[in-house]
Amino acid sequence: MSHAPLTTNPIFGRLTFESLPFHEPILIVTFIGVVLGATAVLGAITYFKWWGMLWRDWFTSIDHKKIGIMYMVLGLIMFLRGFADALMMRAQQAIAFGDNAGYLPPEHYNQIFTAHGVIMIFFVAMPMVTGLMNYVVPLQIGARDVSFPFLNNFSFWMTASGAVLTMISLFIGEYARTGWLAFPPLSDITASPGVGVDYYIWGLQIAGIGTLLSGVNLIATILKMRAPGMRLMKMPVFTWTALATNVLIVASFPVLTAVLALLSLDRYVGTQFFTNTLGGNPMMYVNMIWIWGHPEVYILILPAFGVYSEVVSTFSGKRLFGYTSMVYATIVIAILAYLVWLHHFFTMGSGASVNSFFGITTMIISIPTGAKMFNWLFTMYRGRIRFEPPMMWALAFMLTFVIGGMSGVMLAVPPADFVLHNSLFLIAHFHNVIIGGVLFGMFAAINYWWPKAMGFTLNKTWGMRSFWLWVSGFYFAFMPLYVLGLMGVTRRMQHFNDPSLQIWFVIAAFGAVLIAGGIACMLIQFAVSIRDRKDNMDITGDPWNGRTLEWSTSSPPPDYNFAFTPVVHDSEAWWDMKRSGYERPREGFQDIHMPKNTAAGIILAGISVAFGFAMVWHIWWLAALGFVGMIVVAIGHTFNYDRDYHIPAREVVETEDARTSALAAQG
Repeated sequence: MSHAPLTTNPIFGRLTFESLPFHEPILIVTFIGVVLGATAVLGAITYFKWWGMLWRDWFTSIDHKKIGIMYMVLGLIMFLRGFADALMMRAQQAIAFGDNAGYLPPEHYNQIFTAHGVIMIFFVAMPMVTGLMNYVVPLQIGARDVSFPFLNNFSFWMTASGAVLTMISLFIGEYARTGWLAFPPLSDITASPGVGVDYYIWGLQIAGIGTLLSGVNLIATILKMRAPGMRLMKMPVFTWTALATNVLIVASFPVLTAVLALLSLDRYVGTQFFTNTLGGNPMMYVNMIWIWGHPEVYILILPAFGVYSEVVSTFSGKRLFGYTSMVYATIVIAILAYLVWLHHFFTMGSGASVNSFFGITTMIISIPTGAKMFNWLFTMYRGRIRFEPPMMWALAFMLTFVIGGMSGVMLAVPPADFVLHNSLFLIAHFHNVIIGGVLFGMFAAINYWWPKAMGFTLNKTWGMRSFWLWVSGFYFAFMPLYVLGLMGVTRRMQHFNDPSLQIWFVIAAFGAVLIAGGIACMLIQFAVSIRDRKDNMDITGDPWNGRTLEWSTSSPPPDYNFAFTPVVHDSEAWWDMKRSGYERPREGFQDIHMPKNTAAGIILAGISVAFGFAMVWHIWWLAALGFVGMIVVAIGHTFNYDRDYHIPAREVVETEDARTSALAAQG
């Protein structure tokens, strides 16, 4: 059901008092909860006088480590919002049978499943993956920071701006009711005359700028800032997967920018790119969005593959099996990611030849992934396996991802896809891969690199509780969807008439509740670990007996990462140093030059939110002001010449001596 076209006025555009959702009780309660929560957080920050510290040390920081942590925090915060949407959908589907219409009206339900997909992909998975690469890659290659530190800060705040604009849609106006890819004709101005699709477009355009610039930055960092001796085939596997990921980002995100720009023109100025009239074609949109969308899947999963490679090697006490084959498998996956996009719409009628080609390439891409799986298994074979939380997440991934991969091969067969397309089988497969692969990988990474970032380990007891609730909840939540999909149940349905289906949706809702318990345990794990941090301090910098270069620094690392640029002789640089009796140098330090913090990134991001909001609501004067403001701030920043500060060698020596004394005191 579409809304009537919105009227406009010269000052506020389409924004009126009726745009506030006073008619939605759920949104009113949510708004009150958000206001109370925000008030509590802001009050605590004010009470403890943290504003200066947050602004000085975090919001304006260009240290890749702090930016990486802020990306991860953003991803975790948005995860709570995205999971709340999932709980609402599961509850609705579990009760909406027969005469019971449930508690969500159809138009609200459609907004929820659209927002859930957008938030989970763009504002949970992407920030977590980008944050992890930001934190770990410079440390693994022996660099003091990324190639363009300010650009890194700007990239984060643009991503955060996109998230803010998306969250604003919850309380002012509406969100898209089109699904997370906003296919025409559902997203054109005739079917969606409201502001929902515009929120979608501008939230993703702003965040996409941040992602694209981050990709450029990390490629330059990996290719140009590696430590002496670290040739490409001596880079850690995680760095290799980060390189492949960012190549995919730089190659695919401009396509997303272009397709959303064309959709904007259709909606704002009346062009007909994606309509069936005047030469347009909706399938052009579908092709373009999936030419971006399928590489996006590998943008998310490849860094997780790198995490599992580090974790399995460390907790098996062995060198990673088949390093060379791992690298080539990563490269092959990145290349083939561009040759499989059409398997998302086999049913469009392209013909047997086209469908056969994309079905075969989809099956082929499973081969390098299978090679990685065997490499991890052979790494564990005859190893001294320690079942710490990071390793448990890796083991759960292996089982879960194989199931998701096999269901993906089923969908790669065009005749089978004709039966399963647009069913809940597809939903089960997608979540099997994204949760079992990407999310489990991020949880493994958080547990693995937390002591490096924070200086103390995470509580194992609460971590294991979270793990078991998450894994059991996942299987309860998504295995029933495979059954329902094979029965022909269509996805995105808000109400059902067949009562025999209800038990499966009830089981899925129970799984979602178990996952909620796993999330709660993870939050408790963070809180308990921070509370007990003095008992878990690890000043050696290497609590897991890690094998790559980042573990050679203290925990947390200093601002400058490395006082001496390390020289690398092996793909497992830190392991090689330990075997050769490496000790930290105690003299010969030189002054270190590091860039200063800057507020330009957060100011540009704030103006971007205002610009995006103005474009959504057709407040043209504010949009023009915002556009000019962004240009002025950007140009002004280029004239800020005094952006470096110096760390005198004396201070570096004193810091390194303090660390050496602490290590000696530990024995």
